[in-house]
Amino acid sequence: MTRREFLDGLRTALGNDLSGPVIQENVDYYNGYISDEVRKGRLEEDVIAELGDPWVIARTIIDSGEGQGENRYQEDYGYETGRGIGQGETGRVRISGRTAWWKRLFILLAVCGVIMIVMTVIGGIVSLLAPIVIPVIIVMFILRLFNSRRR
Repeated sequence: MTRREFLDGLRTALGNDLSGPVIQENVDYYNGYISDEVRKGRLEEDVIAELGDPWVIARTIIDSGEGQGENRYQEDYGYETGRGIGQGETGRVRISGRTAWWKRLFILLAVCGVIMIVMTVIGGIVSLLAPIVIPVIIVMFILRLFNSRRR
């Protein structure tokens, strides 16, 4: 696949879900990445093969919710600093961005749910044991009072 075919495929795949400027920003990002790698002496075909299917990349961009703000894609994926692009276990380039807001909210709600369950269990144990433990403590206290008066 050539660079033009890759970028056209990416543009087409992003076209259904993202706005024009965001599509162009992502296409420019990958065009710049390919150019940088070619300048480093790599073959264009190798770089494109490493990136993989443009439709998969587009799906990743769309699913992550990125590209919805200005320059957010480059900030999250760290193109300028060289962060964010790493070799995946399958030999394809893996791009990782920030966790989506709804995932963070889900984790927060899950933690709150676990805390509430633990507190409910502890409260249930206390409510079951209180009718037994409190009279025992009162009896022990009374016995100590009588024992201390006898001496």
